[in-house]
Amino acid sequence: MGKPIEILLVEDNPGDVRLTQEALRDGKMHNNLHVAWDGVEALEFLHRAGKYADAPRPDLILLDLNLPKKDGHEVLVEIKADGNLKRIPVVVLTTSKAEEDIFKAYDLHANCYISKPVDLDQFVRIVRSIEEFWFTIVKLPADGGRE
Repeated sequence: MGKPIEILLVEDNPGDVRLTQEALRDGKMHNNLHVAWDGVEALEFLHRAGKYADAPRPDLILLDLNLPKKDGHEVLVEIKADGNLKRIPVVVLTTSKAEEDIFKAYDLHANCYISKPVDLDQFVRIVRSIEEFWFTIVKLPADGGRE
């Protein structure tokens, strides 16, 4: 079956975490979904700090903007400023439809911005589309893009 895809979901809403887990579990790709519940935890995971010393390097990050402790924009700044992390694709998946959030996310080098739909079926379709797009259509660096 091959090596599973490693996905880091940075999300503080338990309902959205559960929906994402279900969508990816029923998807086409074999994956491991890891969840960070706030921005600080996400950066600890990415830097393999503390309890995340053995964390795998994600192939994709799904990032909410509205997070406790450190918001998604702050997390994005740190990811894209780090030579070891900056090539990991970051998909902003958030409830915000505000133009200023969209512009800011792209200015900070998000790879794409998706507003979460309120309809559950549509949410599942979007998560599956993200998985299919990033892992069957897009060509990613073979070594995870490390410098």
